[in-house]
Amino acid sequence: MAKRPNYLLGYGERLAEPVEIKSGGGEKPPPYPFKEARERLGRMLSTTVQALQGLPDSACPEGQAVASFTLHPEYFAKSYHPGGFFRDAGLRAVGSRPARIEPERRSRGRQPEETVSTEYFVAGARSAFERLAESLPHRPETRALVAQLAAIERIAAVPPEDRVRRLPESEEAIPLEIVLHAGETHRDQFIIRGFQEYMEEQGLEPDLERLFFAGRLCFLRMYAPPDQATEIAKFAFLRVLREMPRLRTTTPILRGKHHRPRAAELPAGDALDPNLRVAVFDGGLPRKSRLLAWADAFEAPGVGAPDNELLWHGETVTSALLFGSADAVKIERPMCRVDHYRVLDKNSEKDPFELYEVLERIETVLASKPYEFVSLSLGPTLPVDDDDVHAWTAVLDEKLAEGRCLTTIAAGNTGTDPADPVLQTWRVQVPSDCVNGLTVGATDRRGGEWNRSPYSSRGPGRSPGIVKPDLVTFGGSDAEPFWVFDPDTPGRIIATAGTSYAAPAAMHAGAGVRARFGQVLSPLAIKALLIHGTDDGGHPRDEVGWGRLPASVDDLTVCPDGCVRIVYQDEITAAKYRRIRIPLPAEGLTGSVEITATFCFATEVDPEHPGNYTRSGLSIYFRPDMTKFSREEAVHPDTAPFFQPANLYSAEQELRTDAHKWETCLHMRKRKRASGLHEPVFDIHYNARSEGHNDTEPRRIRYALVITVEAPRVKDLYDRVVRAYRAKLQPLNPVIEVPVRT
Repeated sequence: MAKRPNYLLGYGERLAEPVEIKSGGGEKPPPYPFKEARERLGRMLSTTVQALQGLPDSACPEGQAVASFTLHPEYFAKSYHPGGFFRDAGLRAVGSRPARIEPERRSRGRQPEETVSTEYFVAGARSAFERLAESLPHRPETRALVAQLAAIERIAAVPPEDRVRRLPESEEAIPLEIVLHAGETHRDQFIIRGFQEYMEEQGLEPDLERLFFAGRLCFLRMYAPPDQATEIAKFAFLRVLREMPRLRTTTPILRGKHHRPRAAELPAGDALDPNLRVAVFDGGLPRKSRLLAWADAFEAPGVGAPDNELLWHGETVTSALLFGSADAVKIERPMCRVDHYRVLDKNSEKDPFELYEVLERIETVLASKPYEFVSLSLGPTLPVDDDDVHAWTAVLDEKLAEGRCLTTIAAGNTGTDPADPVLQTWRVQVPSDCVNGLTVGATDRRGGEWNRSPYSSRGPGRSPGIVKPDLVTFGGSDAEPFWVFDPDTPGRIIATAGTSYAAPAAMHAGAGVRARFGQVLSPLAIKALLIHGTDDGGHPRDEVGWGRLPASVDDLTVCPDGCVRIVYQDEITAAKYRRIRIPLPAEGLTGSVEITATFCFATEVDPEHPGNYTRSGLSIYFRPDMTKFSREEAVHPDTAPFFQPANLYSAEQELRTDAHKWETCLHMRKRKRASGLHEPVFDIHYNARSEGHNDTEPRRIRYALVITVEAPRVKDLYDRVVRAYRAKLQPLNPVIEVPVRT
């Protein structure tokens, strides 16, 4: 009888327990003495007031305006947020963005240097700014005011040109996307009314019938000549003005080019797990599609007449999800069924304003029917922006914030675009910057010597969310195409390529994991497992993210000799610590030991604060030896580096020093001598923030952790761990046998 495979171990959360750890530090010495800080900020406020008073009255609804307050780089942490200073002055922060700044001075006499910080957009009555400018020079020194002024490096009006993204040269009106600092609440309606009145003065007519809100941002559309952009941007609450992005083209990178179709037959029988359904949003399925044996076709609310090219794309994307690249000798039954929602119609690639309609259709479906698995191969033709979050990204992240849905998102096919340092169109395309999604890029080959497919859009993403794509998998190339069932001719497959196929192919692997083990693994745990199984092959992180997805479900779920893999699924409360044990046998461990760990969690987001986008974060401390204390008075064992911030991305990508705390996925390997490991643990701490400052009402968050321990000299490591922890850990037993190849 063949030996039963060593399937990964589940219920690792039984090895987690709460722990009390005291943290904190002393007061930070301010970079400027109080009187100097008060005088320099007072001068800046006076200049800012003059600029705000110079704006047209109609550009300042109800007499209100917005100014810029940039934090000193030493005071970006949420505990230093100057919210009390704003409130005392009758002002409020309405958004923020990352900023690069060289402060005039640093604390302790250190040499100033340019680094990253945060620029806050602060709103209030122009008279409130004026009163603050008049009163600040006379404010007495208090402990609170010293700390508040120390946190602010620069105050200025926001130049209109800073709000305008590069526009094409045209004497004619072009479609524009306008983003306002305005939420959907009643209190912000005066901003939208004010914008309408200001535009009427300019002879323009914004479309206020189809507003789209994400967080405290309002997205709207209008036509206007580019030469009026600066005047439009004088409106005080305008955040961004840009040319309206179009939907990505659904034309594949190659379509039969250089590769003749091949004969192939669809398999017989239902999906391996007919109760497992994946939602696909795309161009639809033809009425006579042969894939309807495993897919159900729906039309999203409000969608217009279908388009043949879009139907072709929808059917080939569905083929990729059901079968992966369909070039095997025997094509196996699909893992799951597909609910295909047609959200594209004959106007989708022609109407410049169709972008919001498509997003609204997707949002409506997701609001009415919760799915655990979603695949998305479309979005705007718009690269990730470090300064702003698009509605597509924000809406999807809000839908995925509970961590109950795994969504694969195509990274985009702009990797060969020119390396323009301003437009950066080669970067991953919106909504690939979702922090709660799984962004998938493409490789040129399934095995052997592989590279990122040249067309596959590249990172970095925005921080947080810096590692994008999350992973890559086979998406096809001229050398080795991706094969899909031909929508036009039964009994054959045709060659294609694109991240549109890599994303559903990654979902095919995720569905294989769910089909094999059933609901014992959550979508969040499957996301962590997919990332955990990647191998970067030595390629740069901006090319392949965490690495390439393996070609087999077995590679993710079966432990070879000398290896054990454990899945943890748990929740944590803000400001609390949990100690997570890394299971090792009590004795007999020799040689070198490699520990690989992947943390994934889901979080609520603040779209108006891209630099502080995620509301949740984890601080993770690795303690390799619970018997080692460097100080006699120490309560807890020594820590050692594991998830070092420097390993998040390449050296030239400068990040805030606490950036790693706010990433929703961390994946790293660490090699240690067995003698240096004694009951090793991870201590994790849940950090909570809202709009960049402390969150007083955070919710519990779900997280998933996958740990692999490899000890090549200990061939029976798996069995030893199973015996040592048999009261808590259990091998996950397959409920369905799935084909090995993905």
